Amino acid sequence: MKIDFAPLDLPMHRRLQTAAVLQWVFSFLGLAPTCILLFFYLLFTRFWLISVLYAVWWFFDYDTPSRGGRRVPFLCGLKLWEHMRDYFPIKLVKTADLDPRQNYILGFHPHGVLVAGAFTNFCTYATGFRQLFPGLTSYLLMLPLWFRAPFFRDYIMCAGLIPSDKESAIYPLCQRRGGNAVVIAVGGAPEALDAHPGTYNVLLAKKKGFIKMAMEHGAHLVPVFSFGENEVFDQVENQRGTWLRWIQERLQSIMGVSLPLFHARGIFQYSFGLMPYRKPINTVVGRPIRVVRNEKPTAEELDALHQLYMDELSNLFEEHKGNYGVDKDTHLNFV
Repeated sequence: MKIDFAPLDLPMHRRLQTAAVLQWVFSFLGLAPTCILLFFYLLFTRFWLISVLYAVWWFFDYDTPSRGGRRVPFLCGLKLWEHMRDYFPIKLVKTADLDPRQNYILGFHPHGVLVAGAFTNFCTYATGFRQLFPGLTSYLLMLPLWFRAPFFRDYIMCAGLIPSDKESAIYPLCQRRGGNAVVIAVGGAPEALDAHPGTYNVLLAKKKGFIKMAMEHGAHLVPVFSFGENEVFDQVENQRGTWLRWIQERLQSIMGVSLPLFHARGIFQYSFGLMPYRKPINTVVGRPIRVVRNEKPTAEELDALHQLYMDELSNLFEEHKGNYGVDKDTHLNFV
């Protein structure tokens, strides 16, 4: 295989962009196990007190992730994230105003491999979320598993990430003052296994939990589609019914996380590696769907709102696909 190396005379801003994305990929794939190993390693060194004191802190701070987390605005606004934004680049597109007196559930589609669009748009200030939607605070849901990793839990809370269990997700929605937007990658880990370039499969047909949550708390629903999310990584072919897909789904059911076999480019060459391709991601935030609070919705009411949400997401895709290079005969496939 011929290796296509990056030129030596790349401008500094390109190198900074690559470095920013490299740390993000490492944070996503390797930082949690590194933090766990560090925690236990320190116990057997002269620095053992660090781990002991942290364990005491963790005991008293255990419920913080389920109570809105602990965002650090300074870290969310670092220049680092602007370099990451420009690497792809990533853009946040607004189609309607969101009243800051209301609470919202933003359904993010598709999940992609590493949800680059969701993180950059809703966990950092690089794409202008605060300017586009003044008065709103976004909370991106993440698997509860990652909040059990020492040190790592504090790092991800700094960006406004909270666990995806029901108790944690509804906490911002219970705040009567409004102004909270809970962002859910609805397809979750299973949808990552379908994140192949050129595909528009959305795992939504049977996903009604977030719809029920919106009804119970009177949170307006907002469909979000991220064009280009599936284009930044290639993935080993794993069609449904193959042995590889069976193994991946089995592991996902056991561990809670999916293991897509993805690849793209490297740091100093363009032929192979785990760095994403430099392809644009355009995240389009749709119009809000007004939801009236109903603490005990019937099955018929739930199904009706779920169908309305799917219709609105489909309309959002159809209205904007031409702007982002999607063929006019391509439509969303709800799985």
